[in-house]
Amino acid sequence: MHGPAWPAWLLVALCAATGAYCLLRMRSGVEEQRRAAGGEALMGFGMAAMAVPATVFSPPGWAWPLYAAVFGAAALRAVWAARASPHHLHHLVGTGAMVYMSLTMALSPTAHHHAHAGTGVPLVTGALLLYFTGYVLLSGARLVPVATAGGRGATTGGPEATAGGTGAAEGGRGVTAVRWGDRPELARACRLSMGIGMVAMLLAM
Repeated sequence: MHGPAWPAWLLVALCAATGAYCLLRMRSGVEEQRRAAGGEALMGFGMAAMAVPATVFSPPGWAWPLYAAVFGAAALRAVWAARASPHHLHHLVGTGAMVYMSLTMALSPTAHHHAHAGTGVPLVTGALLLYFTGYVLLSGARLVPVATAGGRGATTGGPEATAGGTGAAEGGRGVTAVRWGDRPELARACRLSMGIGMVAMLLAM
């Protein structure tokens, strides 16, 4: 990415931290949670690598086709998984956006640099921006009740709250606490973070 270095480093840190937490979620006892976390970890680390300032590291020309191939395979996996869970359609859009950005950079005359304003197809970039902006706003609105709900225990996020067991404390009874890798509000926060990162990267194109 071009421009001031500190926003790019903030984006790198955000995406890397998100990818790291998604790796933790892969230890979940719930199979569907592990599957989703694997794809999100790939997205987080891939976005972090793409966000590194161009003044620090400029990837070789073959890196962008490799990115496109990796995320193309992830997109195919998301298509297959979407048959069982519509949630994977969001993963499909995310991996598709990564393929689009990778191919844009591979075909750019300045492919040895990171994304900068003026690259890409405006219609595709605009459509992806609209999608991820809407996703960020909707995810943020859904996250607020989970973070502020009081008096009902540690997790009150609907059906997802039972993914790793019952809430930490409900009605004063001692119940097994939800593990960090299974906390629904943290999973939502991770997806929100990646959505914000995607908006920032698309704006830089």
